[in-house]
Amino acid sequence: MTHISKEPEAARSADPAAAPLDAAPQTSGSDALDERDTWPAVWKGFRRRCPNCGTGPMLSSYLKVRDHCPVCREELHHHRADDGPAYLTILIVGHIMAPALLWVFTTWRPEPLILITIFSIGCIGLSLYLLPRLKGAIVGFQWARHMHGF
Repeated sequence: MTHISKEPEAARSADPAAAPLDAAPQTSGSDALDERDTWPAVWKGFRRRCPNCGTGPMLSSYLKVRDHCPVCREELHHHRADDGPAYLTILIVGHIMAPALLWVFTTWRPEPLILITIFSIGCIGLSLYLLPRLKGAIVGFQWARHMHGF
């Protein structure tokens, strides 16, 4: 006796549990049209521009993400970067300034007060420069991947 299913073939193939384990995930037509390139969005975000159009400003103040882009009206309010930009800023500034500090100290042996003054100003300046740009890059990454915050 054969089992005849009353479900249409399209309904059976749309079930994710029925797909073979090594099959690629099926995307619907709307998902395929809404693909977003990651690196251009990250670069636009690093420039503190809207990841969608690239012309509107993403930030309304130093680190505040706008509710929407004033140019293309893309909603940005749901993207949160949390502590990611701070961690990346510390990582980058530390990897730049620590070898520079060692090189300057071993090459010229400046007075400690001069050394701490120069490198304190350098660390603060580089951190203030990178923090909003890295926040924009993270928001651009989230936008490109449809993450909508964490």
